[in-house]
Amino acid sequence: MSTASLTSVFVRLKLSLLRNGLRRSSGRRAAYIVSMVLVLLFAALQLLGLVLLRGNEHAASLVVPLTGLLALGWAVLPLFFPSGDETLDPTRLVMLPLRPGPLVTALLVASLVGIGPLFTLCVAVGTAFALSHGAFALIVSVVAVPLTLLVCLALARAVAAANIRLLTSRKGRDLAVLSGLVVAVGIQFVNFGMQRLGDAGGLAALAPAAAIVRWVPPASAIGAVDSASDSAYGAALAQLALSALALVLLLRAWRRSLTKLMTAPDGSTLAAASEPTRKASSSGLHELLPKGRTGAVMQRALRYIWRDPKTKGAWVTSLAIGLIVPIFNALQGTGSIYFACFAAGMLGMMMYNQFGQDTSAFWMVALTISSTRDAYAELRARALALLLITVPYMALVSVLTAAALDRLHDLPEVLGLSFAVLGAMVASGAVASARFPYSIPQDSAYKNVAPGQGGLAWLSIFGGMLLTALLCTPVIALTIWLNASAGSGSGTQWLPLPVGAAYGALLAWAGVRLAAPQTARRLPEILTAVSKG
Repeated sequence: MSTASLTSVFVRLKLSLLRNGLRRSSGRRAAYIVSMVLVLLFAALQLLGLVLLRGNEHAASLVVPLTGLLALGWAVLPLFFPSGDETLDPTRLVMLPLRPGPLVTALLVASLVGIGPLFTLCVAVGTAFALSHGAFALIVSVVAVPLTLLVCLALARAVAAANIRLLTSRKGRDLAVLSGLVVAVGIQFVNFGMQRLGDAGGLAALAPAAAIVRWVPPASAIGAVDSASDSAYGAALAQLALSALALVLLLRAWRRSLTKLMTAPDGSTLAAASEPTRKASSSGLHELLPKGRTGAVMQRALRYIWRDPKTKGAWVTSLAIGLIVPIFNALQGTGSIYFACFAAGMLGMMMYNQFGQDTSAFWMVALTISSTRDAYAELRARALALLLITVPYMALVSVLTAAALDRLHDLPEVLGLSFAVLGAMVASGAVASARFPYSIPQDSAYKNVAPGQGGLAWLSIFGGMLLTALLCTPVIALTIWLNASAGSGSGTQWLPLPVGAAYGALLAWAGVRLAAPQTARRLPEILTAVSKG
């Protein structure tokens, strides 16, 4: 088969994969359409902003680092979303009589199909338009835009091919759980950087970084447009040559990885089989857990957090965001000490949909529940496992936030409010787990709700958050009254701490008590709901 015909086959294959994926469910089709509209809208706004930047003397200081940041995103994307594109896994083509050379060309062309390449093309066109002035710069732009796009795609493919053994293993799936953390930290760093950029004099502060990045492919291709506009023809040609050389090297590395994947045996399973089997034990911290059903359920919940990729991902993201939001806002000088309650809210959401993480294996849990008392013991143990992590972490976030704002005297207030919020979320989460369970698909690293159950998930989360706000009203009112009537020096600022802790514990106990009979009555419905993914 010729390279041209093979390329057309792979393009049609990519379109077929996309079309058949959308046919699987209306929920997936709606999610894809909404995401495509949002990406296209963001790309259009980005393109408009870059067009308006044309003529600004510091335009190159922004658009050149922006291109480098875009390429970095393409490099790390396969590591955190390995299942986002089925064609990223070349091991599925091992049994076909294909040569690496034509295969590289076909896969590269097929990579042009998708929302990501379209967004990258819009950014590349906008950056080139913002910098091009003169006929020679326009000619350079015609070469630089597709060269930038191809380097980004080849970079993503080369990284994916070099790490495909890792990405298709359990460790690779565990790596995907860090995506939420990376996004959360990245957003906060961008926010922090934009604020500091404004304080440092605007786009001119990026000039030193742009002077370095403009010689790093593929940003060097966009830098060549700026050099051509300044009549630096030699520098422009050198920068284009750097990007072209990077493309050639990436294609060679990709081809070498494909050759190795299609000819070398996979010894990962042999290595795993040669390792001695580790027996499960109850040593260590597990010995400190209560005996009986409570300890067993707590141990199972903690093992889910440590071993299950989806559960681990949710916990890592919640822990990170719960710390990042209050601390970064405090460091920026725009935060409040009460932002520390955000940690209690993020971690309290882990109580929602407790049975969804069991998926179809919930039937084994259901067999152990024959009465309201059994259901109460099950829910209480799950809540205790959550509190075992949440309470000390919430206290740590509160102390760090108060210290960053130099308001340690207000620490009892924020701790009391945090305990009340946590207790209310445990209560509403227990009820929501019994009334609105939904399945968590295990075949996707980025999909957390089974098709057709999105309404249940939103109702559970937002309804629970509204109920939490209503339940916390007494403690909030007490805190406001103490601050308004007495002030910080009256000696009554400590009162919200015991009141909030006692009230939160009472709410958590009442919520688990209320959810227990519902759980015992609705075991078949819960099993059906959590088994759909």
